[in-house]
Amino acid sequence: MTGRTNAPQSPPLHGRGLPHHTAQASPPPHGDSTPPLHGRSAELMELAALTALSDRPGANAPVLVLAGDPGLGRTALTEWAVRSFDAGPVLHVRADRAESRLPGGGMHALRCAADALPGGGAVGVPDSGTTPEWLLRLLTATAAGSPLLVCVDDAHLWDAPSRAALGFAARRLHPAGPVRLLLTVAGRHTADPDFAALPVRTLAPLPPYAADVLLDDTVRGPVAPAVRRDLLEEAEGNPALLRALVARLSPAELAGEQPLPWPLADAETLRSVAGAHVAGLSAGAGELLLLVAAAHVPDPEGPGADAELVHAAVARLEGARAVLALDRVPDALVLSDGRYRFTSPVLRRAVHECAGPGRRRAAHRALASVLADEGNGLVALLHRAWSIAGYAPPTADQLAAAAADPCVTASHGQRSAAYARAAELTADARERAEHRTAAAEQALLAGHARTARRLIGGAHDSALPAVVEGRSAWVRGVLALRDGPAADACEALLLARSLLAAHDPDRALLAGLAAAEAAWATGDAVACLRALNAADRTVVPVRTVTERAPALAAPAPELPRDYLRGMRAMLERDFGRAIPSLRRVVEHAWQEDGPERLLWSGAAALLLGDVHAACRIGARTLAAARSRGPEAAVPRALELLAYAELRTGQHARARAHAEEGLRAAHRYGQSNVAARHHAVLALAASIADEPTLVAHHADAALTTARRHGLRQAAALAEWAAGRAELGRGRPFEAAARLGPLVRPGPDGGHFAVRMLAVPCYVEAAVLAGQRDDARAVVEEFALWARFGADVQAPAQLARCRALVADADHADTLYEDALLLHARVGGDFEQARTRLLYGKWLRRRRRLREARGCLRDALVAFERCGARIWADQARAELRANGAAPAVASSAALAGLTPQQLRIARCVAEGATNREVALHLSVSPRTVDYHLRKVFAVLGVRSRVELSRMVEQAEKNGAQL
Repeated sequence: MTGRTNAPQSPPLHGRGLPHHTAQASPPPHGDSTPPLHGRSAELMELAALTALSDRPGANAPVLVLAGDPGLGRTALTEWAVRSFDAGPVLHVRADRAESRLPGGGMHALRCAADALPGGGAVGVPDSGTTPEWLLRLLTATAAGSPLLVCVDDAHLWDAPSRAALGFAARRLHPAGPVRLLLTVAGRHTADPDFAALPVRTLAPLPPYAADVLLDDTVRGPVAPAVRRDLLEEAEGNPALLRALVARLSPAELAGEQPLPWPLADAETLRSVAGAHVAGLSAGAGELLLLVAAAHVPDPEGPGADAELVHAAVARLEGARAVLALDRVPDALVLSDGRYRFTSPVLRRAVHECAGPGRRRAAHRALASVLADEGNGLVALLHRAWSIAGYAPPTADQLAAAAADPCVTASHGQRSAAYARAAELTADARERAEHRTAAAEQALLAGHARTARRLIGGAHDSALPAVVEGRSAWVRGVLALRDGPAADACEALLLARSLLAAHDPDRALLAGLAAAEAAWATGDAVACLRALNAADRTVVPVRTVTERAPALAAPAPELPRDYLRGMRAMLERDFGRAIPSLRRVVEHAWQEDGPERLLWSGAAALLLGDVHAACRIGARTLAAARSRGPEAAVPRALELLAYAELRTGQHARARAHAEEGLRAAHRYGQSNVAARHHAVLALAASIADEPTLVAHHADAALTTARRHGLRQAAALAEWAAGRAELGRGRPFEAAARLGPLVRPGPDGGHFAVRMLAVPCYVEAAVLAGQRDDARAVVEEFALWARFGADVQAPAQLARCRALVADADHADTLYEDALLLHARVGGDFEQARTRLLYGKWLRRRRRLREARGCLRDALVAFERCGARIWADQARAELRANGAAPAVASSAALAGLTPQQLRIARCVAEGATNREVALHLSVSPRTVDYHLRKVFAVLGVRSRVELSRMVEQAEKNGAQL
């Protein structure tokens, strides 16, 4: 137990609320050297509200429970509260002391802490109190009318009478009283009767950005990108574990100059984080925890350990009697729906790794015995293999055979674990390399990129057969394709194709197509053609299932042949040959259910400009990846779907799918796929008034694209940034960004993106007075429009020609563009044409026609959420002499909830300061949001805003 002066320094607090660049708004209390508080704003706000003494009605509750798993920062936040409370004394008691668990020990500890305060503590309170009322009197008397903060760490560990007294006192403290109570408990104990109904803040694992900043603060030196990725993935957002992992590594290991140890989180590291939470358990509780942890090993991300399996295995342990004598489930476990689950993944890992080798083997042996009796083949074999010390070639052969058998029911992760354990049980170096290669293949299919990378890194042998070397090159190539330099991926996959062509034509074909995908990503059309030609030489009658990868069913021969020929003709600009082949690929989609083949069909649909078919195929691909696997295909399926929706103008849906795809890409270690999702998100944000979001996603895409040579992703990100500049009315900046994208040749843009960016460039160049530069690209765009790869292209071509035409021809061209838009639909592109036509009409003093055109553009922009472009239309309407648009429900729907609240308050006559007090925000925040409201609604004064809101309410708009 401590007071403030003895409180130890806490580590940095990361990942609680706002992004780290806004989290240092809380200055270090008392002028000390407290580390910066990155991203802890949500928790800090609750702690500040707890310690803010107020006598006004509706004051904050005088108690807060901080809950969370080991290592997530309960103690660090408590110590911050102790240091920052300067209104009075602090009672800080740590409930993990042994004496606090004795009957009445917790209340005695509080009494001792109170007596240690200056002035002798609680005068007049009996020393031997044991009732809940006594504890409440103790706290009240100790405060003596002055502010008092009481902190109890791990309150769930207190003895039962003391826990009951804490709960009694917490529920009866007056909000306007002087006592504030801060408790921390393990996550599952928030539902205990003693703490139920108390205000709770549950700590979640750190979000990626905060964990990244914590790593930088902890290391304060160079960290190789691959090492950073492995550390963050291993820590799983647990700050204590991340710091422990860093402490284990040398500077050379952190810099990537030496290989990382394996396992990265060893027993000692896990014990330093969670050991105290499982120490001191009875023999029976320890054995039960170990059995449950061992049952999780084949499927650590699964739903939990089957309780019947665990109970049956208990009877086969030497310590069965101790386990059977347990009268309740240990605190580290939860039993629900017939399954045991650990309250924390770190606890589960610590229990398994910190147990002695003999105890671990005994637990796996007991589980294997039960599973073998029940006929659970591969999982039973795995547990039996984990119960063996040393080499066991017969068991290794059994494991490898079961993992290769497509009739055995098992996940890719379980097959990978089986191959990996077979390699450990094998003495022969060649067989070990073969097993590790097969394990890496299965890990890749499971989406475990880091595991695949580690396994393939150890699969070396100079005498390996060509087929094994080819599979190793295949794994390395796919890993680089998803998370590495695309040019390296292309060469590795071409090597794999050549090594596998004679032995495994199925995989050789896939390797050639994947090499073409890698070359496409780099924008190297010559390399892409080379890869397609190599893959075409591999198209032969194929087997149904490959030997080592039962999940990779061979594609029908006609499908890859059509895809190859169509792609090759497209790159050669022989559209007459390309279109029939690609159409057949699209037609295949309605008979296929394999994600890889469906991705080919989706790509073909996009190349043909059939974006609506691409959307349907994308949805089908996503469903297939989720239901059939492999799991690693989910981010790419979401990428296809999001991009297709973006091309159809469904920006909100594209954004939702891209956000989901971004999370999935990070989860499966696919940074290149994540870069493309960032580019899609930047494009979706570029039509709204979200410059910060455009910059964030564009920068994220470009960071990876430049590092890995992803020219296509870079082009999409630059297109998004240029379109955002154009929307904000900055044509010079837009033309400067977009010009390189539409330039032909090796220094120009990606060949698949160039024509898509031309309409934006032409508009920007004309508005910037660079009409000749714009005219130079229009005729090449006409060839593209005639091909039909983009349904909007004919209308966009007419718009581009109107922009560069003289006054005698522009009028007709704009009308032609609008007619073409009407045939294919699409609010955003049609509204852009109407906006440009309205500007052209206004400059020629055809004000009535201009007004109609601009109003139609405004409505369409509002309908598709293009706020920044809607602002342009409103500005043009005002310049045209039109009154501000009457607020419709659609216009008001463009405001955020906070902006709606501020608009209503201002409409009622409140000043900015009055609005700030009413909404509990700063006047600067009100001013910022009010300027956004004015821009979105197209008003210039508070009077106009009041009229608009009043009219909207009369029209039934919902505020």
